[in-house]
Amino acid sequence: MKVTLIAHTPCPEKLVAAAAKLCYSDSGCENIMDGLTEEKTESFVKMLSDMGHESPIEHASFTFAIEGVSRTLLAQITRHRLASFSVQSQRYVKKNNFVYITPPAISEDKSINEMYEHSMQSSFDAYNAIADKLEGKYFNEFLSAGMSEKQAHSKAEKKAIEDARYVLPNSCETKMVVTMNARSLMNFFKLRCCMRAQWEIRELAEEMYRLCYKAAPSVFSSAGPPCCSGGCPEGKMTCGKINEVRDKFQKIKESL
Repeated sequence: MKVTLIAHTPCPEKLVAAAAKLCYSDSGCENIMDGLTEEKTESFVKMLSDMGHESPIEHASFTFAIEGVSRTLLAQITRHRLASFSVQSQRYVKKNNFVYITPPAISEDKSINEMYEHSMQSSFDAYNAIADKLEGKYFNEFLSAGMSEKQAHSKAEKKAIEDARYVLPNSCETKMVVTMNARSLMNFFKLRCCMRAQWEIRELAEEMYRLCYKAAPSVFSSAGPPCCSGGCPEGKMTCGKINEVRDKFQKIKESL
């Protein structure tokens, strides 16, 4: 997995502070940014956190480039609706180099891993066989329709992999660009940094958290799983590792 913060709102904390300042003072648009020293900015952002006033942090957005993740993860992350996603297409990008994600629980067991790898290879072989047969079928149809060989080949290949991709497994690797505002990220971290989240999206969330905290520590000072800022809300489903989780996120903060 590789996660890169490729862009974010310039001076995100100052922007959030300016939005808060407008809410709680008689400042006008022309002087909204005036006097926002580092100390005052931090104070405004802390006030918002203490009050639970989250709408001002929506003005700051963060964009990530993500690769080395599975289609399983893609199905999970796109449930977070207040976000923008650009995902590598299996419709237009043929999987000549079949890359897949292996869960740790599978890779650490030799016999299970062998079964898994065999299943992956079978899927890839079927994908290629289906794509090749469909491409030949469509190529002849497009030639008969009067297309040149070059046009027929290009269109046939694209049309073939549209249907051949259905045989590809959820483990198939994908790449994406994701943009979320800070409020959506806070919710994402709350749900996906929790130990009850699946290992892959939890690993992604932790890396995104690390990058966000480094860029805007005041905005994300209370981010992370719920147990880092209070008790565990999971009840009987708790992981039972509250102290371990708190120590982990405290160490992330201290390392930046």
